[in-house]
Amino acid sequence: MEERKTLFFFFFFCLLVATQLLRPSAAQVLRIGGIFETRESELVSSDELAFKFAVNNINRNKTLMPNTTLTYDIQRINLFDGFEASRRVCDQLALGVVAVFGPSHSSSVSAVQSICNALEVPHIQTRWKHPSVDNKDTFFINLYPEYTAIARAILDVVTFFKWRKLTVVYEDSTGLMRMQELIKAPAKLNLRIKIRQLTPGNQDARPLLKELKKDKEFFILFDCSYRMAAELLKQLSSMGMMTEYYHFFFTTLDLFALDLEPYRYSGVNMTGFRLLNIDDPWVASTMDKWAMERLQGPKQESGLMDGVMTTDAALMYDAVFMVAVASQRATQMTVSSLQCHRHKPWRFGPRFMNLFKEIAVWNSYRGMNLTEKSIRDKNNNVTDSLANRTLIVTTILENPYVMYKKSDKELVGNDRFEGYCLDLLKELSNILGFTYEVRLVADGKYGAQNDKGEWNGMVRELIDHIADLAVAPLTITYVREKSIDFSKPFMTLGISILYRKPNGTNPGVFSFLNPLSPDIWMYVLLACTGVSCVLFVIARFTPYEWYNPHPCNPSSTLIQNNFTLLNSFWFGVGALMRQGSELMPKALSTRIVGGIWWFFTLIIISSYTANLAAFLTVERMDAPIDSADDLAKQTRIEYGAVRDGSTMTFFKKSKISTYEKMWAFMSSRKNTALVKNNKDGITRVLTTDYAMLMESTSIEYISQRNCNLTQIGGLIDSKGYGVGTPIGSPYRDKVTIAILQLQEEGKLHMMKEKWWRGNGCPEEDNKEASALGVENIGGIFIVLAAGLVLSVFVAIGEFIYKARRNADIEEPVPPCVSLRESVQVYKEHCRMAREFHQVKHEMSLLEDRKHKLLAELVADEEVAVEIARLEDEFRRLSEENRDLVTVHEERAQQLRGLCPTGPTRPDSS
Repeated sequence: MEERKTLFFFFFFCLLVATQLLRPSAAQVLRIGGIFETRESELVSSDELAFKFAVNNINRNKTLMPNTTLTYDIQRINLFDGFEASRRVCDQLALGVVAVFGPSHSSSVSAVQSICNALEVPHIQTRWKHPSVDNKDTFFINLYPEYTAIARAILDVVTFFKWRKLTVVYEDSTGLMRMQELIKAPAKLNLRIKIRQLTPGNQDARPLLKELKKDKEFFILFDCSYRMAAELLKQLSSMGMMTEYYHFFFTTLDLFALDLEPYRYSGVNMTGFRLLNIDDPWVASTMDKWAMERLQGPKQESGLMDGVMTTDAALMYDAVFMVAVASQRATQMTVSSLQCHRHKPWRFGPRFMNLFKEIAVWNSYRGMNLTEKSIRDKNNNVTDSLANRTLIVTTILENPYVMYKKSDKELVGNDRFEGYCLDLLKELSNILGFTYEVRLVADGKYGAQNDKGEWNGMVRELIDHIADLAVAPLTITYVREKSIDFSKPFMTLGISILYRKPNGTNPGVFSFLNPLSPDIWMYVLLACTGVSCVLFVIARFTPYEWYNPHPCNPSSTLIQNNFTLLNSFWFGVGALMRQGSELMPKALSTRIVGGIWWFFTLIIISSYTANLAAFLTVERMDAPIDSADDLAKQTRIEYGAVRDGSTMTFFKKSKISTYEKMWAFMSSRKNTALVKNNKDGITRVLTTDYAMLMESTSIEYISQRNCNLTQIGGLIDSKGYGVGTPIGSPYRDKVTIAILQLQEEGKLHMMKEKWWRGNGCPEEDNKEASALGVENIGGIFIVLAAGLVLSVFVAIGEFIYKARRNADIEEPVPPCVSLRESVQVYKEHCRMAREFHQVKHEMSLLEDRKHKLLAELVADEEVAVEIARLEDEFRRLSEENRDLVTVHEERAQQLRGLCPTGPTRPDSS
């Protein structure tokens, strides 16, 4: 029974294994990246078309990649846009690609090539490039034939035809590089060579051709693109130079793709090269497929025959084919996402690159030839390792980057120096394993070009290969980048202004006015005046602000209003000073005015109180300049920079009007404005009225150690310090990776903290709140004294005014009073006096009669009744004439004030 179970399980296991072995493996997707430049004359570049064509054609071939599908990611950029190329290749590496194709222009190629080499991803090119760019990176492959091989082929053709006179016409400067072998040949071949250049950017070469025809130059070599070659053929034909006496030699590899049929029977001699072997069946089949696809698509004006595959397109096809073959030979290879800001390379990159080295020799027959020895030897260079190599490092004395070490003993070699750059060098050597020798630059300069284009300083030593590295505060600039290479920046900074720290000024005795600007004070006073006037008008207009001053006499017609003009002003001032007044509005309208004014004064006083403490205790720094614009607008303060430094070059090359004006000022005073080094500039800033333009990091270091100096304004530009290397140096990318590693580990920041941190300025470190003195709040005492003095003078004025007014009541009225009004009042008074005298006379007669009747003491009843009647009559007359007496007395008082001699009294008239 046990044997049966064992046999059954064994049979089941074999069946399972067989099933797994017979099941086809899962399809794998392999992604490649393409970066292509677009031209205005092309909808899609020929390289991109060839790239897509190769991928589609390879995917149709199931025998080449049976279990793999090749996909692509295409990015388009503008010509000469190296920054955009760097950004796009980072995007592709993040997606996960096994190789990057393109771009074609040298500036963009350098950017992509540096990133791919750093992250160890193959970068493949199919265009001609200078060897200083092409041959110094481990992960760079170019399928285009080497320029030396083409140059030797050209020389062999010239030797074969036994030419003794030759005119070389080239399109751009790269043509001279390709013609080096030919240019050196005249001494050995007895060959006279004339060299001419086509006008850059101008396809009309007829003036030059006319000159060559006039000089009887019959043997002409044209080094140009196939587009220019097509134009030249048309112009040569129009100039009548398509004859049997002329022999034209074109170095373009696409001469066969041009339409030469119009010149077939002209008798002219034309020579050119071709890489494609169209007689090969496999090549012919591929070209036929290409022609079928191109004839179906939109037609572009390129000067080529319709559907012909160019050499660049064929090389792109072979490059994609090469990657496909290499991927099939790579076992257990995984593609990972790579990040440009990290230093972690693709782990399978070197292994995948070794497969290219085995198959990467271009051959027109099926694209590949496994003769790999030349490529393996070619790539065995110093970039594989820096271990045990001694590099010459040039630098310059600049605190705190490179300084002489203070020691009682005599120091030699690298021990003489210390500083940030020395620590950086030490970290780089620990990572990369090299040793170094530090040397100070001979002329003590960073590096700048003169009017002849010649460099000096550290840049010159790198160009002349006197030094391998320049580790110093060397700014990465455009003009320097054209002559030397830079690593990624190890420090970012900008240009700023170094100037003496402004002297602090006390707030002043009237600093209590500073929390509000003069305009605000004026507006507050105007608001107070306006509100008071509005309150006065509304209080007069509304009936609810009028009241009876004698509430015990409801029948009184006399009413009063508390909000006179002066009282209204007093109400507004009392609210503004947060003090009450006895005046309180009664009407709704006046209360609205008062409430809004109280809210306004609440905000104003609160804001004033909040800012008052700062203005009373903080010392203001009065600086004559606050920015670069302030410097440019004046000439009293002299300013400048280090001579032949990057800061000087920035202002010299700048096209911004402000900086152009500043450079004009500095260049007009070169002997005084420009200094030899930072030390001389700092001395001038401390001793004279001078402002120095320098890097912000240096200003930060200096101001930490000298409390009399400070940075004025912000940064004028943004740039970085990098490690300089000769152009095409094999050390650049290794140093870049090491710098990125130090940055990620935080060591660059720690080194800066170590060398920049100073002792600090005492007055800034020990700030404490101090008691307010007379110099802070003395102004309020002055205001108090002024108010008291003013009140005394106002009181004296009031006394004098009142005394004069009282005197004017007793004395005759001045002659300025209207005489007519005086006469009218006098007549009215006299009439009323007569009436009053008559009434009084009647009352006197009645009184006398009363007394007589009482004297007679008649007991007669009739007499008593008569007496009672007379008393009632007297009482009636008294009541009727009471108002007349009152009016009479008022008129008499008025008359005494108007009449020059005074009115006649009623009782004497």
